[in-house]
Amino acid sequence: MNKKAIAESELIINPDGSIYHLHLHPENIADDIILVGDPGRVEVISSYFDRIEFKMANREIHTHTGYIGQKRITVLSTGMGTDNLDIVINELDAICNIDLKTRIPKDTHRSLRLYRLGTSGALQPDLPVDTFLASSHGVGIDGLLWFYKQVNSVIDKDMTEAFLRDTNWPTDLPKAYIIPGSEELLNTVGKNFTKGITATAPGFFGPQGRVLRMPLAYPDLNDRISAFSYEGKKLTNFEMETSALYGLSKALGHHAMTVCAIIANRERKEYSKDYKVTVVKLIEELLDQICQ
Repeated sequence: MNKKAIAESELIINPDGSIYHLHLHPENIADDIILVGDPGRVEVISSYFDRIEFKMANREIHTHTGYIGQKRITVLSTGMGTDNLDIVINELDAICNIDLKTRIPKDTHRSLRLYRLGTSGALQPDLPVDTFLASSHGVGIDGLLWFYKQVNSVIDKDMTEAFLRDTNWPTDLPKAYIIPGSEELLNTVGKNFTKGITATAPGFFGPQGRVLRMPLAYPDLNDRISAFSYEGKKLTNFEMETSALYGLSKALGHHAMTVCAIIANRERKEYSKDYKVTVVKLIEELLDQICQ
């Protein structure tokens, strides 16, 4: 069957042939990619490389590709939120699996291994600050995946239905969904990390239950979320990217895992004494596991 070229308005290519937001070509990225929110963290991670072969920066998206020994690794900043992940994951997939010259999807598929490294707040009182937590599942309360037809083929339907029922999820909020991470990555690179179920919010304040000058529509929502349990596993932490990472990656045929440093415990009102030291330790541990 002949494949149609994707329209210029849908797949935007820069004059140099790179993809629009990332400013990358297929050869610029490794198969192992560490995703961070903060552009400044890219240089921190690439300082561990033995050599850097490529650098690019556009807006909040900074990319460094290099080597640790014989292992080729890319580190790329996404900025914060599921909306930015929608751009980054779709464009990473496009440069791998669409011919940017002809705009036609390739016959062969290149699968990436994507590791989100970030920070997060714990929702369970028994999860200490400075813990390294790998997300077994992402609970999306952001709504992003419902814009894609594949959502029903990538979510855990039974777990999703249990969450909606047990939390009495408000119908005027985006419908929640739950997506598992890559078993392959969780069982190999993530083997030494604590495992938990991670909630992804579409914001830092109201969507995560924080109150400044605006009252919350559902003040008890965090209590409902943290009380949720499925097959003996509880929802452990809040952040802002994992549901999009897991959903888009699975739908597009990539492997994804989030690992976060727990820098705050929302239940115990505790905050890490020096979260930057904790993040550095997490970087070193993740790089060590990827290189193995």
